Amino acid sequence: MTTARETVLGRIKDALALAPAPQTTVPRDYRTGRTLPDDERLALFTDRLVDYRATVHTCTADRTPQAVAEVLGERGARRIGVPPGLDPHWLDAYDGEVQQDSADIPAPRLDELDGVLTASAVSCAETGTIFLDGSPDQGRRALSLVPDLHVCVVDLSTVEAGVPEAVARLVPDRPTTLISGPSATSDIELERVEGVHGPRTLAVIIRTDV
Repeated sequence: MTTARETVLGRIKDALALAPAPQTTVPRDYRTGRTLPDDERLALFTDRLVDYRATVHTCTADRTPQAVAEVLGERGARRIGVPPGLDPHWLDAYDGEVQQDSADIPAPRLDELDGVLTASAVSCAETGTIFLDGSPDQGRRALSLVPDLHVCVVDLSTVEAGVPEAVARLVPDRPTTLISGPSATSDIELERVEGVHGPRTLAVIIRTDV
């Protein structure tokens, strides 16, 4: 006796065998190479992030420790997690407890942290999207998804105008996480619920001179 799933998949397999799909060329002529001046990229990126209900802070590179400490202090984050390759200088002004993440730490234990601090790979101003690629200063995906607060440092030099320009800077075989504001979803009544699939709060520190 076959299940409904097996029946449906069997019919699809038979249909594909009878009428194989023709070879299709995917068009790649979308718009590329767009640029914007630094001030315009910063303004657009900030606007999109705020629209997604993220908080945005700007600083110069030499003020990174102070900005990190201020953001974590505002959120009452006394115990945070960091990826193993994060620049330790960023935490010089933070007086809380810092736990360096590793694959040996079970993902559920990350929920005991007040927040997480990471760097980023690339961002897109047009969509307000931040890309993490699992580099040592960004860590594994669980680290940026389980804690309720994610503080992410973005260098303005890594913010591209559009999606094609941002994707072109990524390494294709690296695991990529796309972040567009705090995790949120809506039910059938369009009631917004935050923190369902990831952090309830996203704070972005944009370093304007890097």
